[in-house]
Amino acid sequence: MGNSFRSDRVAVEIQREINDILRNKVRDPRVQDVNITDVQLTGDLSQATVYYSLLSNLASDNEKAATALKKATGLFKSELAKRMTIFKIPDLTFAKDESVEYGSKIDELLRGLNDKSEY
Repeated sequence: MGNSFRSDRVAVEIQREINDILRNKVRDPRVQDVNITDVQLTGDLSQATVYYSLLSNLASDNEKAATALKKATGLFKSELAKRMTIFKIPDLTFAKDESVEYGSKIDELLRGLNDKSEY
């Protein structure tokens, strides 16, 4: 129970730091439009899934961003080690956040229902 609060705090800190590292340290143009939306940590803080979103919906941009993020994982871990005061930096796994697209799809469906009900 108490561990959940700690993992939530660490996840928020990791999210903030990775966003900062993306903006200030990573020079790869493939991650220019990447935004970290969430971080989920395991209870023992050994694994972190970092969810990201892109401004572009193109599949090729998504693949390029995923490749660039995977390539920069070492940089993220070393920077996190310098910035954070936890014993071990978790292993990072990047995953595209589908919730933004899902929310847009739901919004579109709801607008479609509203349009039909106006007839």
